Amino acid sequence: MRKRLSVAGVALLTVLAAVFAFGQPAHAAAGFSVSNGKLYDANGNEFIMRGVNHAHTWYQQQTSSFANIKALGANTVRVVLASGDRWAKNDTADVANVISLCKANKLICVLEVHDTTGYGEQSGAITLDRAVDYWLSISSALAGQEKYVIVNIGNEPYGNQGYGTWATDSANAIKRLRAAGLAHTIMVDAPNWGQDWSFTMRDNAASVFAADPQKNTVFSIHMYGVFDTAAEISDYLGRFRTAKLPIVVGEFGFDHSDGNPDEDAILSYTQANGIGYLGWSWSGNGGGVEYLDMTTNFNPAALTTWGQRIFNGANGIKATSKEASVYGGIVTPTPSTTVTPTLPPPTTTPPPTTPPATGGCTATYTIIGQWQGGFQGEVKVTAGSAAINGWTAKWTLGSGQSISQAWNATLTSSGSNVTATNVSYNGKLGAGASTSFGFIGSSTGTPVAPAVTCTAS
Repeated sequence: MRKRLSVAGVALLTVLAAVFAFGQPAHAAAGFSVSNGKLYDANGNEFIMRGVNHAHTWYQQQTSSFANIKALGANTVRVVLASGDRWAKNDTADVANVISLCKANKLICVLEVHDTTGYGEQSGAITLDRAVDYWLSISSALAGQEKYVIVNIGNEPYGNQGYGTWATDSANAIKRLRAAGLAHTIMVDAPNWGQDWSFTMRDNAASVFAADPQKNTVFSIHMYGVFDTAAEISDYLGRFRTAKLPIVVGEFGFDHSDGNPDEDAILSYTQANGIGYLGWSWSGNGGGVEYLDMTTNFNPAALTTWGQRIFNGANGIKATSKEASVYGGIVTPTPSTTVTPTLPPPTTTPPPTTPPATGGCTATYTIIGQWQGGFQGEVKVTAGSAAINGWTAKWTLGSGQSISQAWNATLTSSGSNVTATNVSYNGKLGAGASTSFGFIGSSTGTPVAPAVTCTAS
């Protein structure tokens, strides 16, 4: 461990160097900006990200990927970098080369530090403050690139522990970057491995945005198993739209070990509402999620099922991407902010054959995914032949089961008996309408879906 005085001295010199590298005053740089919940490029045209993630730090020899991603229609690439704490550092020269590859292929670069992933739960993960150290250390590569680069401070900066400080830590990281002279649009990821099941980012985004002296911050949600229904997707993204806070889907897939995300609803809702998305990922996945590769061995001529879906499918990249106007492309009119969403109804199972009594409700329990020692469950609540103002679902846990996390409902338990009640935004249901809530549980055996009762209020 270094002495505190030495660390402080190095930090001071780093900040001073960054101030000169970025240039002053910070607000004088012309680049991306945020207004009224939308992202605009340096020409003042709305920019909607349509792209993918590329694991550059582990595959630095795959420089042709930038041209190949562009050729398939993307306008943005989110690039994985490392600070040197968990993986070998991408130094100033390498980052400068990445930016030049983005610019040569007329792509917007979203640069992210991956070493923060799962901090508080993942061994070796670093803090957002440490990620800021990295950005300051490669500041000369970023200086003057505000038109082409967005700085994503740290990937999935908290796991499922210790995330209560996310808002304070994110705000402090932003203010520290601004004090050092960084004028780029800043992107911040959600906690809970990026999925924000605790709604920490959702409920604190306004305060974090206000902490940015330039009011030039974009929020990024990662959508995997937590977002397995259209209702969850539209509710989460819709709340940012209502609050006029900029949001992008910084990562998502068509499947995942923690559940099956509804990629069709993600693509449909984002397109209907002018929200950016960046799928995970181009190629090179390991650790059991190789199915998230969009190409086989980085070969653009060998698209996987996932690659075909995101590039060539409905609401996919090829059909919806528009090149940033800073590259001299044709400027198209800004999409209307009053587009009506065309989401499919949030129903994933057939309705009961016998409708519930007037004013009542029914509930169905589904095991979305399971693994050794744990599982993910979902309960779908459906109103009867009349509207309801609230609901309560109850069931009994199997032997050896417990619930540790939940979203879209308030759960209480007494022994093995679980009671779930609606939260403020999903209690009122029209006749025949449905909503869903989910949870993560532990289990000593194979989980079995229990019977669930539903009472309306």
